[in-house]
Amino acid sequence: MSTKTTAVHVTHEAVGKIGGIGAVLDGLFTSQAYNNTIGRSILISPLFSTEGDVTNRLGPGGEVLYSSLDGLTRSNYYSSFRRIEEAFNVHIVYGRRTFHDSRSGVKSTPEVVLIDITRIEPGPVNELKAKMFQEFGIRSNLYEHLWEFEQYVRLAPPAIAILKAIGAAERDSSTVIVSHEFMGMPTALAGILDPFDFKTVFYAHEVAPMRHIVESHSGHDTMFYNVIRQAHEAGLYLNEVFGDQSFNFKFGLVDAARFCDGILAVGDCVVDELRFMAPEFDLADINLTYNGIPAFEIGLAEKHQSRDRLRDYCNNILGYRPDYVFTHVTRLVPSKGLWRDMRVLENLDRQFQTLGKTAVLFVLSTEIGKRRNRDIYNMEAAYNWPVAHREGLPDLSGGEAAYYAGVQEFNAKSRNIKIVYINQFGFDRECCGMRVPYDMEFMDIRKGSDAEFGQSIYEPFGIAPLEPLSFGGICVVTNVCGCAGFVRAVTGGKDVKNVIIADYTRIDDDKFADIEDLKQLDRSARDRIEKKISEKIALELAARLPKTDDETSSMIRQGFDLARHMSWDAVVEKYVAPSLTKALKKTNRNKMSLSA
Repeated sequence: MSTKTTAVHVTHEAVGKIGGIGAVLDGLFTSQAYNNTIGRSILISPLFSTEGDVTNRLGPGGEVLYSSLDGLTRSNYYSSFRRIEEAFNVHIVYGRRTFHDSRSGVKSTPEVVLIDITRIEPGPVNELKAKMFQEFGIRSNLYEHLWEFEQYVRLAPPAIAILKAIGAAERDSSTVIVSHEFMGMPTALAGILDPFDFKTVFYAHEVAPMRHIVESHSGHDTMFYNVIRQAHEAGLYLNEVFGDQSFNFKFGLVDAARFCDGILAVGDCVVDELRFMAPEFDLADINLTYNGIPAFEIGLAEKHQSRDRLRDYCNNILGYRPDYVFTHVTRLVPSKGLWRDMRVLENLDRQFQTLGKTAVLFVLSTEIGKRRNRDIYNMEAAYNWPVAHREGLPDLSGGEAAYYAGVQEFNAKSRNIKIVYINQFGFDRECCGMRVPYDMEFMDIRKGSDAEFGQSIYEPFGIAPLEPLSFGGICVVTNVCGCAGFVRAVTGGKDVKNVIIADYTRIDDDKFADIEDLKQLDRSARDRIEKKISEKIALELAARLPKTDDETSSMIRQGFDLARHMSWDAVVEKYVAPSLTKALKKTNRNKMSLSA
């Protein structure tokens, strides 16, 4: 790949890490292999808020060089930006963000372009919508009332103009527009339509229409992935099996990914889901491209230090120092399958009663963002937060209250294992109260964990569930997680002590013989399967938990050895770079047909 290659990442996480895409960008930009491969990186996103001032436009590590909102014009592109703003009636914020890995020392400063499209001229946008219908079959008129759709279509015309203005569309250069999920697809399609030979890639961090089906159906993954397998054998596709999906605007945008020069799919199930979209995806260039995970080497003493801090915190709030510390750091969404943790722990609690062992599960998850420090201190003093909670802000939101009800029920019944639900971002004294050990930091919950749960019903990859891997933690994931496929790929399919893969899609019942039967698989049937599998997982976990320092040291060595083969450098070299190279070499058949 030429050092002149420019990668344009279109994403809603251009100025801050919100979820998985932000973690991927962080991993890529701090990978030496990526920076050796790509000559120039540009992040493009809508400007989501005009509040605040120039100092916070680009988030932490950001430097604004141009902002018409703030009257800042330190960029050489000033004249070009002004012409674009006048032509499209938009505001532009341009600068750089610094990404830095303190451990490896790798630093990069990709350019960032934010566009305020709230008052954009309708002409260029309507022209793009017309072409998106004519060439790609996207019926924008069905979704214009949905801002989540509309804002990304509005983004595309000025984004292409800006790329040309900043020299990302020169005759002797190659530029690939990377659409991170559906959000970047209008810009990618505008790139295909443009006379310049932009290459385009769809980075499938999930397949949004499939997530909707899995989360909304009571059979969840148990139903869905069995249906996909049978549909593949029968030659059937999404709309034939689950009905017309055009009500979901994400379907049309993801469906158009087949027009891109390449598709990067972060997990084996994502590949299957894309093939299930429509027959045309059988011809699409879909490349399995796993995500990377952190790979940090620590010793037994450092493991014990972090673990002891977690045990001390448990003692401070619950009055006992557990033998084992379990964790689950995640977003509070249905796909994470949080109830499955409790099902495993119900079985493990009975075993621990026999063994005379104790444990705690720290669940870090919130659906509304970081609470103010003073609110945390007040709740801690008033009613023993986070052991106890109260409905209503600043404590429990609606979804958090529903989850906490399950935590209360579990804690009322269990004897040797308790769950502490921490509905807060971060994990230190400042974020989580005065009973947190004074020297606690967030990485302690990764380094000190004996087991991290991640039994998702829909998890295209799942970086977070594997983060404790290199620290000797046992990672409990499901077979539908993309990270499970990566583990199998690295180990050659061999079982490893550091990873437990739960298969909640296994059905040993003849009555679910065909697709229509499988679609009727409801919660009661799934409950029976989950009960059976959770018993097995509890037995596995009890057997694998280290009993001595020698066993812990062995887990740390094995975990790090596995993680280093799954690092971002390894991922870029084996998956990302070859996939982008293939896309860059493509003769753009779409352009030839469009110009014919």
